[in-house]
Amino acid sequence: MRIVVLHGQMHKGSTYNITKLFLENLSDENTEITEFFMPEDTPSFCIGCFNCFMKGEEECPHADKVQAIVKAMDEADLIILESPCYAFGMSGQLKTLLDHLAYRWMAHRPHPKMFSKVGLVISTAAGAGTKKVTKSLKDNLFHWGVAKIYRYGKNVAASSWESVKTEKKLKIEKDVKELSGKISKEIGNVKPGLKTKLMFHIMRMGQKANDWNPTDREYWLNNGWLGASRPW
Repeated sequence: MRIVVLHGQMHKGSTYNITKLFLENLSDENTEITEFFMPEDTPSFCIGCFNCFMKGEEECPHADKVQAIVKAMDEADLIILESPCYAFGMSGQLKTLLDHLAYRWMAHRPHPKMFSKVGLVISTAAGAGTKKVTKSLKDNLFHWGVAKIYRYGKNVAASSWESVKTEKKLKIEKDVKELSGKISKEIGNVKPGLKTKLMFHIMRMGQKANDWNPTDREYWLNNGWLGASRPW
């Protein structure tokens, strides 16, 4: 199994440590893990040039950094997005990366491999906000076409992993073990649900009428999606 992790921060706080617990529970001797850390691996800010939409992702001025991450995601069986809660949202550095991946949404050019992958989103907060963060991260995975997505958010009532109460850590470890078991069973066995198929159908209708972006339309035509073919 191949796992790729997009860490929304560099420091090793509660979100990082919970992610590591998941990796320990999900991994065996055959597991390959690739990790990217924001902002070390974050591309420069998206400048809204529309090159990725209109000309192709390789025309993005930050393509070298973005496409290295995209390649790793395409090769993975499980994609993990994680970020601590910053002001009721994901970290700005992770959002900067995700801004560059809008061209991969179903409205534009979703990669066929995404429709057979599993996703996991993780967030922690000292107080509240993890529901908003995990929802936003899940939305990105959904619009990429990821077939099955799990969420884990925890309000840890502490500003560091070291100061999280022991009983809370024990509950987290139990939660992670149970959820990891479910995820392991899904790897290699997932297909898109009704909601994803419906969204794909709506986007397909949009592409049939697309007269503004030939790059997107040609992509759908080449994949056969405007005909009878589907990515699942």
